[in-house]
Amino acid sequence: MTLLDSVKNTFVPIHREGYPFIAAFAAVTLFLGYFSSILFWIGLILTAWCIYFYRDPERVTPVDDRLVVSPADGVISAVGPAVPPSELGLGSGEMTRISVFMNVFSCHINRAPVRGRITRIEHKPGKFLNAELDKASSENERNGLVIDSPNGAIAAVQIAGLVARRIVCWAEAGGSIAIGERFGLIRFGSRVDVFLPPNAVPRVAIGQTAVGGETVLAEFGGTAVTPLVRIS
Repeated sequence: MTLLDSVKNTFVPIHREGYPFIAAFAAVTLFLGYFSSILFWIGLILTAWCIYFYRDPERVTPVDDRLVVSPADGVISAVGPAVPPSELGLGSGEMTRISVFMNVFSCHINRAPVRGRITRIEHKPGKFLNAELDKASSENERNGLVIDSPNGAIAAVQIAGLVARRIVCWAEAGGSIAIGERFGLIRFGSRVDVFLPPNAVPRVAIGQTAVGGETVLAEFGGTAVTPLVRIS
């Protein structure tokens, strides 16, 4: 076993996308440290944050075609009807939208909310408004995946935010994807919208914390209404 393997087994894995950024932060830290110990410690803290940002922990995903899991870590910022982005080709009718907002301390690896075949991937240039704003869905830069799932067409839309300036997507149109499978990330604070058919029953509420690949956002085939919320 190599030293690198030992580090990976001891600590939370870091995604390879983060290596260049971590190296750059570390190099700048050493450079600043030559001139000032205070700047060195500031750089060291920022380097530690960069490492934390690019963490890629394993997740335990429920494998059930009735379930829709969260595509990201973060806070549920919207649950309700909305028209999907026009470039996705899902029509002008309303679908059920569930939004997950990620801040700069969230794990930013994005995961498939359902299994199926990716029928479409569309990138749309746009603004960099605060991703918590509702209009960010239609005005911000975004990248959308349409997945032909056992329950119909479902979309996952990566949305850039006020700080986020780079959307990364590894998935390819025409390929298959498993529920909970990694498909991309966004740097450095953003949001992911999931658009579902009207017969999907939401199982989360605004303000709830979601764990990517694990938290159930919605269910198909359920008869219960969206649950009420009790804060305690």
